[in-house]
Amino acid sequence: MDPEIQKMREVVLVYLDRSGGLQKFVHDCKKYNDSKQSYAVYRFIISINPSDIAELDATLGNDILHNPLQAAQIFQSVCFVAIKTLSLIEQLQTEAQISILLKPTHLPPLPSYVLSLSTYPFNYTSQRFYMSEGIVIAMGTVTKYTQGARFLCTEETCPFSEGRFRCIRVHCPGATESATVRTDFVCSLCSSPLQEDMKFRVLGDKQIVEMIDAKILNALKGYSIDNSHFRIQAFTLFLRDELANKMTIGNHYRIIGIPACVQNGLQVTACIEVNSVQLYKPNGPSSISENFKYLLSLTSSSCWRFTAILANIFASQVVPPGTYNTLKLAILLSLVQTSEKENADYLDLLIMTSDTLVIDRLLNYSLCLLPRGIRHPPSSDIFPCVSKDKHGTGSASIQACSAVLAKGGICYIGDLSSHKKDKLELLQSVLESRTTTVFIPGKKYGEEADQQVTVSVQTNFWCFVDVDSSSKKHIQKENFLIGQMDVSLIPVNLVDGFGLLIYNEFPSCRLSSPVVHHILKKAINPEAMLYKVSQQFRTQDYEEFILFARNLHVVLSSEAESLIQGYYLASRRVRRDSIHGSTLSASALKILISLAKAHAKLSLRQTVLEEDAVIAILLLESSLTLKHGTSALCVAPNPVFPFDLSDENSLQQRDIYLMQCHHQLLKFIAAYSPGIHINSHEE
Repeated sequence: MDPEIQKMREVVLVYLDRSGGLQKFVHDCKKYNDSKQSYAVYRFIISINPSDIAELDATLGNDILHNPLQAAQIFQSVCFVAIKTLSLIEQLQTEAQISILLKPTHLPPLPSYVLSLSTYPFNYTSQRFYMSEGIVIAMGTVTKYTQGARFLCTEETCPFSEGRFRCIRVHCPGATESATVRTDFVCSLCSSPLQEDMKFRVLGDKQIVEMIDAKILNALKGYSIDNSHFRIQAFTLFLRDELANKMTIGNHYRIIGIPACVQNGLQVTACIEVNSVQLYKPNGPSSISENFKYLLSLTSSSCWRFTAILANIFASQVVPPGTYNTLKLAILLSLVQTSEKENADYLDLLIMTSDTLVIDRLLNYSLCLLPRGIRHPPSSDIFPCVSKDKHGTGSASIQACSAVLAKGGICYIGDLSSHKKDKLELLQSVLESRTTTVFIPGKKYGEEADQQVTVSVQTNFWCFVDVDSSSKKHIQKENFLIGQMDVSLIPVNLVDGFGLLIYNEFPSCRLSSPVVHHILKKAINPEAMLYKVSQQFRTQDYEEFILFARNLHVVLSSEAESLIQGYYLASRRVRRDSIHGSTLSASALKILISLAKAHAKLSLRQTVLEEDAVIAILLLESSLTLKHGTSALCVAPNPVFPFDLSDENSLQQRDIYLMQCHHQLLKFIAAYSPGIHINSHEE
């Protein structure tokens, strides 16, 4: 025996003993031995720390990283000797029956160990470990593959025709089913045909996944601040056995695996046999820019001023400061209320406008402030759909569409009036449940029974309706309540599904002079900085601010909770008719809490105060007025920004106005929800 090989076997034994791998191996053997069943292949998973191995033996460490199949053979021989010496599996006959899967805990943080299809060269021929990361854009259903099989020689006089485990075929990374099981294998002893002994075939689970570089998100925003060009290509992952169903469509993962080529007819596909999967969660910024910190300190005397100024100067690259303030505040609230957590608070926006060009630019700009901002292309599906797997398996593959790719971010759908009825009904269902169901017909995709797969949709939706075009497509209602808008083009339940309904402040027929001047100047010089605030509060500063604010964990104070509950109960009593009962949807309370939490985050506070609840109530009441007409609370048409913010005096006037609104709100609750006691200094 080669002394180098013998030395590496000794190192393997020492490592397994020190790392606890030997104890796990003995435990796994006991499971096989207790079953009293003979298998063609006994599969073992061994976790490997490359750094620890390299310290014991550099040659073995190098083999594990750069020639894992050969390294697995050394582990295989050690494990076989251990089984026979300790009598761990009585049924085991030959070393070939042992299949070892080495799983490195990590790879060296060097460029040569990173694999990306968006960069050249792509070394898919070397069967060694690489690390890669990306977003799952398609997932197939779980099917079976052959882990291993026993073959017998058809020549009766050949020793290999006996019932021993001499001819074993075991799956290797990147190999197809035909490499493990087919009919043209011949005996290595007598060259007679081999025949599979079917009762000893070992099956495992297999799932095909499509992953793509996270850079794809920049291409799907519709507008990007980064003008760099790059190549993006999806690549195929094979998840086997314990890794099946370990990935979720739309999530961002880091994987370790071995690249390979799979041939399907004349087509050759580069793929990765996945060895380990880790959910990737990028860390947000640890602080905000100095200018924002200074602004926060200047406005510390009021709980309303900081967010007012934020909205006033926001998106000055697209619209002049001081315009579209209510909409910009709603956008900022929706941006900070994005999360990939289960049962998160959502804030969807529906905008009624006759100035679609400016609104579209504003929403597109805002979309790019998040890593996961997706502009939905009209030619594709909003929600996941099913198609046939392109790798020749005939199984179903669920394709991630705009809403799933926008996980933890914003899905900007655009003009709702351009979508058909069935798409709007599906959107309404998703807004209510935050899930969508994909139906997979069994007959079409080679399954015995039909399947239904539920996909979580964790994103905020932004849409608008063109008031001018919609008015031409249908006959408007004649009977309107005070403050009510005609939104009959969109189903009532769908409108209620959105957290906020906002009416654009400037109809296109009479755009404000600053907006007109801004559009003309930008048309002449698109790169020009027209306002000083654009230099003081850059787009990058807003990106960092939003990512920092949305990661804040906020809790409701008892005062804010009482105010929200009091308003909700009072509004349910006020907003009702004799036929349909209360016109206030059941989701209104969730929307109020979401708005209040978002305003606290935007104010960089971790406690939701009464002042946050006041802004939330005014925004929702304004939205309800557009849907159903004014109520006894009777708020102004633009209650959060009743006048322009030009100087400190206007900010002071706004504070006084909002205090009056707070006092009016307490009166409203006392009159229509007398059972609620409000703990407030305003009493």
